[in-house]
Amino acid sequence: MIKSDKATFESADGQRLAARVDQPASGAKAWAVFAHCFSCSKDIKAAGRIAKLLAASGYGVLRFDFTGLGFSEGDFGNTNFSSNIADLVAAARWLETEHGAPQLLIGHSLGGAAVVAAASRIDSARAVVTIGAPADAEHVLHTFSDDIDAIETNGEAEVALAGRPFTIKKQFLDDVRGAKVREAAAHLGRPLLVLHAPLDQTVGIDNATGLFVSAKHPKSFISLDGADHLLSHAADADFAASTIAAWASRYVSYEQDRSGEAVGADHAIRIEETGNGAYENRVTIGNHAFLSDEPKSVGGGDAGPDPYELVSAGLGACTSMTLRMYADRKDWPLEKVRVRVTHQKDHAADCAECEEGRKVDIFERQIEIQGDLDEVQRSRLLEIADRCPVHRTLHEPVVVRTQLVERAFTDLPN
Repeated sequence: MIKSDKATFESADGQRLAARVDQPASGAKAWAVFAHCFSCSKDIKAAGRIAKLLAASGYGVLRFDFTGLGFSEGDFGNTNFSSNIADLVAAARWLETEHGAPQLLIGHSLGGAAVVAAASRIDSARAVVTIGAPADAEHVLHTFSDDIDAIETNGEAEVALAGRPFTIKKQFLDDVRGAKVREAAAHLGRPLLVLHAPLDQTVGIDNATGLFVSAKHPKSFISLDGADHLLSHAADADFAASTIAAWASRYVSYEQDRSGEAVGADHAIRIEETGNGAYENRVTIGNHAFLSDEPKSVGGGDAGPDPYELVSAGLGACTSMTLRMYADRKDWPLEKVRVRVTHQKDHAADCAECEEGRKVDIFERQIEIQGDLDEVQRSRLLEIADRCPVHRTLHEPVVVRTQLVERAFTDLPN
């Protein structure tokens, strides 16, 4: 299950900023801060969906309203890009005190530019993600370009942003024009993931190029093909969330219990309902977490592999690893192994020991082995495939002992 709680914290200027914390009920494995788009709020649909799906994958996420926006205190007219960065730093410090130091910074649109600029001031940040972000903060000025002359002349003007009136002052123009987002990207010193829609009509794809070219490796780009700027379609937000969760797992370090061991270090595989859909579950294996679900055809959301696909994956992975270990011990020139596994239930016509009419589980395994191997070596590797531990487990009698307990995960909070 996922918990979503309201919170408030104090900005650098003493304003109370409204926030929401989304996390797994069993405890987060790592923490993230999410910065929303210009003139938006923490409650925009994409931000909420991404935060909840990241929580389903084991992350805790703090999303908050910048000063003067949403339910936060303060006058938006007195804010600027620099104050957004200060709000981000304050959010990170509050999160570290109350829950855990943020290792992941995620920003949407101008919030993406802000997390790039703020990262150097948040020591715990290990990785940064931008979604539809501009390569220069000044890009935001195009959203009210017809009012810039009035702002320059009068010192401020009321402008319409997303159908709502906001006061923009000249100090805002000066601040964003002086922001050096590309320079911040060049000196980021952390892995960067750039997510951007090729046909984004608000922040063009050339901005993704600008950020990506400025940043140093490790850096990654993922196309949000077909998405709009606000990721208003649930499928686009879901794709962004699953991509972020998988990418970030390479860079964050996971929560540890009081013994100093990583959560899940007892080698037990942990499964817990996420609360999203009828059958979606979060699977935690040591320091690795992902979703499992049923297909949409049987009422699931298809958010992850189904249980039989997980069994098939175990068989295929074990096969590949076993062949690699054997070939390395023999010093054979095995270059690459590929395994394709399918599963079905069928009548046991070719099973002499099976009851007549009974259906059995059939795993079809196709193995591709590459390398300068002779026929004797290839035949031997085929024999070895049948000796992989998971293969043998599936053929042996299996005992599953089940009991009800008060708490399944005794090393995690209720």
